[in-house]
Amino acid sequence: MKPIKSQALQSGLSIAVFLAISSTEGLQADWKKHEVHTGFHTNTAIAGDYTKDGLPDIISNSGQKTRLFVAPDWQEVILDETKGHNFIHSETFDVDGDGDLDYIGARYQPGLLVWLEQPDQPLTEKWPLRVISTELNGIHGVLRGDVDNDGRIDLIANSAQPVNTEHPESLAWLAIPSNPRAAKNWPVHVFAENDAPGLTHYLGLGDVNGDGRPDAATGAKGLPSPTGNYFAWWEAPENPRAPWQKHLIADSQRGATNIHPRDVNGDGKTDFIASRGHGKGVIWFEAPNWELHGIHPSLKEPHSLIALDLDGDGDTDAATCAFGSKEAWWFENDGHGAFTNHRVAVDQEAYDIRAFDMDQDNDLDLIIGGRASKNVVWYENPQK
Repeated sequence: MKPIKSQALQSGLSIAVFLAISSTEGLQADWKKHEVHTGFHTNTAIAGDYTKDGLPDIISNSGQKTRLFVAPDWQEVILDETKGHNFIHSETFDVDGDGDLDYIGARYQPGLLVWLEQPDQPLTEKWPLRVISTELNGIHGVLRGDVDNDGRIDLIANSAQPVNTEHPESLAWLAIPSNPRAAKNWPVHVFAENDAPGLTHYLGLGDVNGDGRPDAATGAKGLPSPTGNYFAWWEAPENPRAPWQKHLIADSQRGATNIHPRDVNGDGKTDFIASRGHGKGVIWFEAPNWELHGIHPSLKEPHSLIALDLDGDGDTDAATCAFGSKEAWWFENDGHGAFTNHRVAVDQEAYDIRAFDMDQDNDLDLIIGGRASKNVVWYENPQK
């Protein structure tokens, strides 16, 4: 597949923009807000049952401290307060295979990936902290997924900075060592060496071309770099440790940040849902020619984005919290790529958004780490 320039995709955009703007005038029912923590600039928050009591807890990073908030009363437990550990992104899964959830934190610059091992008594015992890697710099995207199809979770991360790293402007994946507790560093497999310029941001993973292998995607914000402002995907080869082939989805995308490969319109092809988190707009690109469609083109700085089924009807919806507009929205897909936009919250700023069934009613709620809002909150999905 050859790269396709976005200039050829602009025809019909005015119609798509009109439809998207019209849809924002639909339902405006705000979701019920639940406050977990306030008082600190928070870049990332993620949920999981860390106490094994059947209730979802939340781990966030703020004020250079990694904090566990224990449901249902959100008791605060400090997991790490090492100076300089201001993590911008996070992931969670069972790193060491002992049956409980561990925590992965990523610092942007100087680049650092660490994991915190959950102990037997997570509320009273120390969570050992171990370094995953210091090879990357400018880690703005961290994502879990099985990159090499071996049945084990891997990490995908970017090295967005052009300086102070042996892998400038690159993308990489990291395999969990056979003994992660003893390993000093995880193996780093750079699949886009010097091939992701322009300050890349969040990452997406999915089989774009139908060959059974997960491919990767990202957005590069530019600003101030003139080489960014694009969305692209990288085609995984048979050997995922070899270089991957880059394909341009669209250029002239000022402030591009987030992109997720999903079948948006139900035609069996992989499309992309994306946002310009340092610009304006939530959009989607239709396969195979990456025709651009607006979802919410006027939303300012939708820096966070998820693409999941939020109403339980079997298709892919999306949600964001925009730090420019200070609003959270979810976008209801009719299954054919037409979206109705619903406001979740106002006066809420964000850097990070996640989906998790917080109230255990079998639908996905939204968790937001508020940057300038200085909070960790979750919003209750009213679908059930």
